[in-house]
Amino acid sequence: MEANAPHFKLILGSSSTARRKILADMGYHFTTMSADIDEKAIRKEKPEDLVMALAEAKAEAIIPRVSIGESEGDAEPTLLITCDQVVVYEGVVREKPSSEAEARQFMKDYANGHAATVSSVLVTNLVTGSRRGEWDKVEVPLLISSQYSISRQIYFHDIPDQVIDKLIEEGIVLYAAGGLIIEHPLILPYVKEVVGSTDSVMGLPKALTERLIKEVL
Repeated sequence: MEANAPHFKLILGSSSTARRKILADMGYHFTTMSADIDEKAIRKEKPEDLVMALAEAKAEAIIPRVSIGESEGDAEPTLLITCDQVVVYEGVVREKPSSEAEARQFMKDYANGHAATVSSVLVTNLVTGSRRGEWDKVEVPLLISSQYSISRQIYFHDIPDQVIDKLIEEGIVLYAAGGLIIEHPLILPYVKEVVGSTDSVMGLPKALTERLIKEVL
């Protein structure tokens, strides 16, 4: 498997627990760094453009902090993966909730409307400067609708107020795009059905990540 071959170093530019788990499940050994950027200062009209711009900004923030001088003449390159994700609900972009009240409203909405996750992956070869990035969109129809014909879907039951209270008290939903964490143990009982892979919904589409890594090597 490509991931097990020790011919490159890998840095995940994210503090997301879900992304770390996905990358580890893919068989990669990696280190992590997080970008300290003001995400609200970067605005784009289209969600696809926004997540790509944020992934680019994260890469530019992390790259100066990585020492690659010894690797320049080495056969082993260093790759940096940066990502971003937003939720689009009823046509409106949802980033991380700005307050507990907003997180609560986000979670209550998901049984009553249509949402999609838009994720970006950007892979940069820090030795050669080669960079490849792409966005991935997963429609999440929370009401059954013939308008959408897609392979990856999620259907939710109503999430009870007491569960929402626990999630907000725990705090993790405040750091998730749209307050949407389908893999959380408190949320799982209210996921009616997941059709297809959930890795893109969780913020790191595996197939796209694998392809971009190969393209920059």
